[in-house]
Amino acid sequence: MIVGLTGGIGSGKSTVSKMFQDLGAPVYNSDDEAKRIMATSDDVRKAIIALLGDKAYEGKNVNRNFIAQKVFGDKGLLVRLNAIVHPAVREHFAAWSALQEYPYVIQETALIFENGIQKNYDLVLLVTAPVELRIQRVIARDGTTRAKILARMAHQLPDTEKIKLADIVIENIDMMTTSKKVFQIHERLMAQTLET
Repeated sequence: MIVGLTGGIGSGKSTVSKMFQDLGAPVYNSDDEAKRIMATSDDVRKAIIALLGDKAYEGKNVNRNFIAQKVFGDKGLLVRLNAIVHPAVREHFAAWSALQEYPYVIQETALIFENGIQKNYDLVLLVTAPVELRIQRVIARDGTTRAKILARMAHQLPDTEKIKLADIVIENIDMMTTSKKVFQIHERLMAQTLET
C-alpha cells in the first residue's frame, strides 16, 4: 500500500514521518532524495545546468541559494526545474517501494495536492497545524523571517482546501495527541493490508 504524507511548511510532516518510522514503517523523504538526486545524477545535473547555467553547481555541490533565488521569483522556471527533478524522484521512489517488504510505505512529500498527484497514492495523510504555530516552528527551526515563511506559504494551498482532498487529517498541535493518532492510523493500515 502506497501512502502519501503531506502538509504545509511548519505543520510537522517530518515529526509525523519519524513517528511512523519508529513504528517500523518504511518512509521515503522526497525532499532529501530530490537533493541527493540533484547532487548525484549526471542526467539531472546536465539538465539543471542547461536550464539555469553553470552557477547552479559549485564543483560537485548543488548551489541551493543560487537556484532558490532564480526560481522563487519565476514560476515558469520553477515549473521547468520541477519537470527535471520530479520524474527522477518518482522513478527512484518506485524502485525503492518495490524493494520494501512492509505492508505499507510512506512517501513524505510537500506538494501532493498542489501538483495534482494524489491519484498516485492509495491513501493521503495530511498534517495540519494553526498558521501561527507553523510560523513559530519555522522561525525556531530555520531562524528565518515571518515574511519569508508567508511567501513560501503562498506557494502552497491553504489547509482548508487540502482537508477536502485528504483521506485522513492529522492535526499536529501537541505531541501526545499526534502520537496517538499516528498509532491508530498505523494499526488501521496494518489491519487493512493484512486483509487484502
